[in-house]
Amino acid sequence: MISRKAMDALKMLGLNLYERKLYAALLARGAATAGELAELSNVPRSRTYDVLESLAEKGFVIIQHSKPIKYVAVEPEEALERVKARLHEELKEMVSRIEEFKTSDAFVELKNLYSKGVSLVEPADLTGSLKGRYALYQRFENMAKSAEKTLDIITTEEGLKELVNVHSGVLQKAADKGVRIRILAPITPNNVKAAEMLKGVAEIKDLNTLQGKMPKIPYGKMFIADGKGAIMTLSGEDTHPSQEVSLWTGSEHFARNFAHSVFEILWNHAEEPEL
Repeated sequence: MISRKAMDALKMLGLNLYERKLYAALLARGAATAGELAELSNVPRSRTYDVLESLAEKGFVIIQHSKPIKYVAVEPEEALERVKARLHEELKEMVSRIEEFKTSDAFVELKNLYSKGVSLVEPADLTGSLKGRYALYQRFENMAKSAEKTLDIITTEEGLKELVNVHSGVLQKAADKGVRIRILAPITPNNVKAAEMLKGVAEIKDLNTLQGKMPKIPYGKMFIADGKGAIMTLSGEDTHPSQEVSLWTGSEHFARNFAHSVFEILWNHAEEPEL
């Protein structure tokens, strides 16, 4: 009745197996009773009614209150628009709840608990791996938001463009509150526009100007905030985003005495690009 590919696509929209089977059956019939759909889809009749109610709530089915009750399939394009509208409303409501919670006494209590608890944690316990580029983005943005004095970044040619395309907002906010942002990256014709766009929020130096000054120019990404925490990527640019692996640490010893020291050496020998 329907291909595996189409069923998987419906799963990505949040429909469980019974919902997918019943919606596919209803699309094939246009309109039908619960009994007819149960027989056509092989969904247990005892579950058909509540599953169809769920599909109606999600915008895939219209219930006709006739005798017997009939169910009508919503045209796929309209169903998708209904899903989008519902998700937008749910997201808007969730964001509103989060912002409201951030101003509550309960949130202050949680922050105080964390502050007391984290002081008892060994530096080695404040270290972990990150799987996937999205996890890296999230950790970096949290680091940038919490930075108070400095945010030092070593990145790649493509990584510089990511700072503009993905993180420009959080970098601007950090700069606005007085955080000194320094970026080391190879500047090429491919990313010079990104470097120009970042000039307003950060100091930038070109890793390519280290040619001849050091045996090998560093290639990778490292982020350091206030000399208190650091992130390093362990994968190359050709790694699929979902498989990218990074290491983060809250060890001040590592961040200040190794990561920050390495950054300072490179920064002092690199030169500003001609932008």
